[in-house]
Amino acid sequence: MTPIIEMTSVSKRFVTDEVETHALQGIEMQIERGEYVAISGPSGCGKSTLLAILGLLDSPSGGSYTLNGHAVSGLKAGERARIRNREIGFIFQAFNLIGDLTVYENVELPLTYRNMPASERKKAVRDALERVSMSHRERHYPSQLSGGQQQRVAVARALAGNPSILLADEPTGNLDSQNGEQVMTLLEELHRGGATICMVTHDPRFAGLAGRSIHLFDGRIVEESRRPAIATA
Repeated sequence: MTPIIEMTSVSKRFVTDEVETHALQGIEMQIERGEYVAISGPSGCGKSTLLAILGLLDSPSGGSYTLNGHAVSGLKAGERARIRNREIGFIFQAFNLIGDLTVYENVELPLTYRNMPASERKKAVRDALERVSMSHRERHYPSQLSGGQQQRVAVARALAGNPSILLADEPTGNLDSQNGEQVMTLLEELHRGGATICMVTHDPRFAGLAGRSIHLFDGRIVEESRRPAIATA
């Protein structure tokens, strides 16, 4: 089976004021369909840069990146945006909900860019809100929700387009411990339901919940580990 994500010798360098910074070096990574992968490491290790490339928000300086069987490393911005809208669901630390749109409208908005018929959009939005237990809040505005509820809506928005993979960027970073644990429980439930998830986190507790952990240091993958399978009677 073709991996959803395959990176080969991926590097990223930034040049400012004649200073060259190597943010990523020699990244080799595959993510299979249905995997739950956590990417961790100290501040400045390259996590955000790697996530930006995974999400087609940036392009690598070198190497190749294949998403769902399609080479995407050298695509132009417009084509990256089109693929990003269809293949990737984003869950951001800051929720990134639009304040003057309702919960329903926030979840629906990315689907309108696909020219999806209204009846299909309605079903996709309702199904996504149901999966995160937020159907009863669809007419509310973000300011009327708790942080945990806002993140659930953000997860629904990511799910509504039926993406190949969910990319979660510090999804508990703006939440208290109780709401953070609830969001992590939701991600685990989605994974058990078949979702493919790649999460960036600085919290080793949450990294340990993933099936596989990738540790970055100075732009390189320095360690990988897998969570032992739970024995069944």
